[in-house]
Amino acid sequence: MAEESAKAEPGREHPAFTLLGPLQVHGPDGPLHVPPGRQEIILAGLLLRANQVVGTEHLVDLIWGDDPPKTARTQVQICISRLRKLLDRAARPAAIATRPPGYVLTTEPGNVDAALFTDLVGRARQLGRQARREEAVGLLRTAAALWQGDCLSGLGNHRLANRTRHLDEERLTATELRIQLELELDRHEQLAGELEMLVGEHPLREKLRGQLMTALYRSGRRAEALRTYRRGRDLLVRELGLEPGPELRELEAAILAGRLSPDAAAGSPTRSTEAPAPRPTADEEAPATATPPSGPVLVVPRQLPADVPDFVAEPGLPATLEKILTGGGDPEGGGPVVITGKPGTGKSSLAVRVAHRLAAADFPDGQLYCDLRGTTGSPATPAEVLGRFLRALGIPGQMIPKSPHERAEMYRTRLASRRILVVLDDAAGEGQVLPLLPGSGDCGVIVTSRSRLTALPGVHRVELDVLDEDRALELLARIVGRQRVERERPAAEALIRTVGRLPLALRIVAARLAARPHWTLASMVCRLADERHRLDELTHGELTVRASLSLTYDGLGEKDRRLLRLLSMARTATLPGWLAGALADDHRPFLPDLLDPLVGAQMLDVVGVESSGDFRYRFHEVIHVYARERLAAQESAELRGAALARMAGGWMYLAQEAHRRVYGGDFTVLHGDAPRWCPPQPYVERLLTDPLAWLDGEQTALCRMVGHAADEGLHDLSWDLATTLVTLFEVRGHYDLWERTHLRALEAVSRAENLRGIAAVRASLGSLYMRRNQAAPARQALESALSLFLTLDEPRGKGLCRRDLALMARREGDHATAGALYAQAMEDFTASGDAVGRAGVLTQSTHVLLHQGRKDAAQRQLEEAFRIYESLRYTGGQARTLRRSGQVLLEQGEPERALIALTEALEFCRGSGDVIGVGHLLHDLGHAFTALGRTGLAREHYEQALAARE
Repeated sequence: MAEESAKAEPGREHPAFTLLGPLQVHGPDGPLHVPPGRQEIILAGLLLRANQVVGTEHLVDLIWGDDPPKTARTQVQICISRLRKLLDRAARPAAIATRPPGYVLTTEPGNVDAALFTDLVGRARQLGRQARREEAVGLLRTAAALWQGDCLSGLGNHRLANRTRHLDEERLTATELRIQLELELDRHEQLAGELEMLVGEHPLREKLRGQLMTALYRSGRRAEALRTYRRGRDLLVRELGLEPGPELRELEAAILAGRLSPDAAAGSPTRSTEAPAPRPTADEEAPATATPPSGPVLVVPRQLPADVPDFVAEPGLPATLEKILTGGGDPEGGGPVVITGKPGTGKSSLAVRVAHRLAAADFPDGQLYCDLRGTTGSPATPAEVLGRFLRALGIPGQMIPKSPHERAEMYRTRLASRRILVVLDDAAGEGQVLPLLPGSGDCGVIVTSRSRLTALPGVHRVELDVLDEDRALELLARIVGRQRVERERPAAEALIRTVGRLPLALRIVAARLAARPHWTLASMVCRLADERHRLDELTHGELTVRASLSLTYDGLGEKDRRLLRLLSMARTATLPGWLAGALADDHRPFLPDLLDPLVGAQMLDVVGVESSGDFRYRFHEVIHVYARERLAAQESAELRGAALARMAGGWMYLAQEAHRRVYGGDFTVLHGDAPRWCPPQPYVERLLTDPLAWLDGEQTALCRMVGHAADEGLHDLSWDLATTLVTLFEVRGHYDLWERTHLRALEAVSRAENLRGIAAVRASLGSLYMRRNQAAPARQALESALSLFLTLDEPRGKGLCRRDLALMARREGDHATAGALYAQAMEDFTASGDAVGRAGVLTQSTHVLLHQGRKDAAQRQLEEAFRIYESLRYTGGQARTLRRSGQVLLEQGEPERALIALTEALEFCRGSGDVIGVGHLLHDLGHAFTALGRTGLAREHYEQALAARE
């Protein structure tokens, strides 16, 4: 049976990736060469956490420790790129994907020997619980065969060695489990020799020593069993100042008294009905102690803080964590649980709740708890925590070694044969937690941290977020009373929205309301409405949101704190990654890297991925308020103004670049002289692959930036951005946004007496009013703008105004005035080098030529305009020219040729997303089908045109 189990294991002979020994990647024809150094270390770090996100900061730390170069992140990215190529040649599928805040290597678990080992051991444990010992032993031997030496032997990286120690410990624990099962299968004589060797290699390992004593005793070698105990006791007392643990002492006593039954498992003495065995002779050695030992005594620690009675969590979450911590029938269960989340999400409360529910039944040997103070200025050191835990476990202070490594060894020894739950609250990082992990799989561990602790091996990670609305209302009801919440349900819902459903903030608000029964929930909503004083209201006794956030904030580096403050100026719901570069004035090639520390500290959330593959970020409402408070307190008005100008300049640069890519250049638009902030060019290329789609996606942010710039006195950027956005407003029919942004910009330029800005905004508003068929305001705006442009001698501005005034004159039937204005506009656009402006005049003025009977001249102008648009790849212009050609052909009585031109124009408009153009062309096609006598198709196109305009 065991052999069949072993043979059935997929990937047993050659997992694609081996860590249990030298690091190797196997290809179809054998091992592949992994370049030594950085690539080897990064690959090892990713494989140790296969299918889980590994932070970039962690990879940097693995390679350079506390002294990384400035280019560390870039070098990591280069290594990742090369490793991706290497993985393409691996024997089994694997890939490295970018995931915030780092990377994840995805592959089937059976392709990594370490993951396969963990899976096999977990399944063996389950079989052992079911008394299927033979099958369990087979799986454990299969697991052991995966090891080809110490984990990552030969890599020579002490930081990785710290992280592989856990796997080496699991290897030894699996060996102990296999031996235990084989002793239960009466294989004591075959095991004695192996156990002698193992005890020699691990002399302080009490479980192995107990198994050796059992094997010797049951092989009829009682004296050697007692000698083994005596040697172990002497070693423990000499090296650690400790007496053997209770199980080993009980085993010795059972052997002395003859109470170890022949079929008993190792370390499980049972009472025998036979007479006690005689005391050993001198040859057999005396027992280790004639009286109870005077060293450490067995203590059951109970250190958990009080449970929170009104605790509320996602349904089923506590039960899921309990199942993980206890195994719960899942072979992959039983590992440490790491609870992460932003400040105030209830990480500690959840950990304590789960710990209390498991304490009595599942971890009867005790519960250890420590606040690691990870978010304070003085986090607890592992040596300090180990000292506390050892004292709690009954070790006298004078016996606790000074060396942190020796403390860790003593700690693991004390936990090795016990079921103890360890709760490590508010961890700073992996280095603080690793020495505190028990070596035994029988113990449970819960860690809470605001960092994700991605480098901890074999953990189950749970990330808490804010409560959903139902859970938030439930928490409020439990504290202030259900009747009170139901009586003011709308106010209750408004209240939880105001605090962003953050559990800590909601608990504080609820506590204040509970203490003041005469207050209404609506009154609390009013008190929280003023953002400037909101954090003052979120305080009750020792509970305060500001203090909670300050702990994380103070733990950030100065540059990260400053960036957090500056980011709070943005008025957008979500933040693009390049914004960090603009605010910090940092031109590194991968700007989102600046945000990684804030994401890692849970002060900023990743909420999506752009079409370019870059991430979008967002503040939680309360954190945003806190960051704005810090901004006002710590940044000078001058510094805030400079950062805001760079942010606005970044939006302006990208909008202007998007316009250029749509129109083929800076055509038919005026620009101011305000400085731009330019993101790295590769970033811009990814972002503006589809410029209209980018403008569409950032529409809200761009419009808000117009108003923000206007409010802060950046009038030149406000009008420039507003008029540039007509590129989007025109084709999408966003006439309300067009007017709203322009009126805000007009207020700013008017206050600043910026004549050029006033003229540009009025000219653009004139175009808008003309499209709305508002002739009087359109004429007023265009004529006043033209007057200013004449004063300023601005040829492009004059051309834009005269072109639109010509169109108005033509609509009114004044073809002579229209012709004259078109001629002047042509001169203006020629003088300013505006090719699109010229092509637009060529297209529009064909109406005047047709009125004069000059059909050939009109056709030549349309052909010339189309060539200009085609050379610039401006599809919108090509569509307008084709549409005009189709209209001319209809007027000339050639509906079939018109149909071809109009259909081609429709395809251009649909391709570019020009919904207004699509509506016009569907209407024109209705005319063409009517002229052809195809009334059914004509009606269909008229209906589609109406639907498009709606």
